[in-house]
Amino acid sequence: MAWTTGSRVMKLRARYRSVDIIVETLDGWRRHMSGRNASLLAFFTFLSIFPLMLAATTILGLVLQDDPELQRRIVNGAVSEIPVLGSQLREDAGSLNGSVWVLVGGLLGALWSSTKAFVGLQGALDDVWEVPIDDRAGMPVQRGRAIVGILILGLAQIGNIVIAAAVDATGLPGISQFLIALPTVLLNIVVLAAMFRFLTSAEPTWGDVWPGSIVAGIAFSILQQFGPRIVDRITENASDTYGTFAVVLGLVTWLSLIAISALMAAELNAALVRRRDGVTPALGDDFDLPVRPVSQPAS
Repeated sequence: MAWTTGSRVMKLRARYRSVDIIVETLDGWRRHMSGRNASLLAFFTFLSIFPLMLAATTILGLVLQDDPELQRRIVNGAVSEIPVLGSQLREDAGSLNGSVWVLVGGLLGALWSSTKAFVGLQGALDDVWEVPIDDRAGMPVQRGRAIVGILILGLAQIGNIVIAAAVDATGLPGISQFLIALPTVLLNIVVLAAMFRFLTSAEPTWGDVWPGSIVAGIAFSILQQFGPRIVDRITENASDTYGTFAVVLGLVTWLSLIAISALMAAELNAALVRRRDGVTPALGDDFDLPVRPVSQPAS
């Protein structure tokens, strides 16, 4: 018997709604092997980081080659949020230059690796919603959804760049910067809600995905703010011999935290829906546990 259905835990679940939701979320994480899915998601995202950064810096070099000050503001804003790579770009922002062939190669590499990451996210979300294998979208639909996800994420990053550049340009006190950064949190929430809503073969409603989107949006914003500092601590004391390994470790750590936050938030959404629909373990006085049915795509 899993710890989530032990007698003491069940008593707490019956007494406290918050405990029941937390335990059901953790039980879903265990049953759906979301830890494994988070690792795969972090790996595929890691593969997409370098071609995406290659393409982004090349575009900056091509478009802003006559405006080094604007280059600096953009790099100091959104790009600097990326651990390790962001600090290196910030130190060498003035040397950005553009090459069409590098841009084409970077875009092709980014497209391939990013679609793999989004296909992996779709599989993880289908696991969370317990969609039967035969009812899941086929390869063409998955790739199409992946491209849509890339476009949504790309537009969101443009929004983050605009917000970060505005904050950097104003030079306002810390409290004002905090207030200006609030749109970034809201943007993260909206983007995550769209991902949770459309990148799955289930059919959750907007109401089903908002709770986890809010939690994950706040978590993402915290990771964007403090994640690079934490990861830089991993790499700052590395010697030249182990510097490359430290860079990889730092990036994978940061991406793993992001993947865990996203899938844990998705598990929260699914747990709330299961509790609402009455497919969680019965919470009667006798704790007679029914067999948990496999949920169909939500309507």
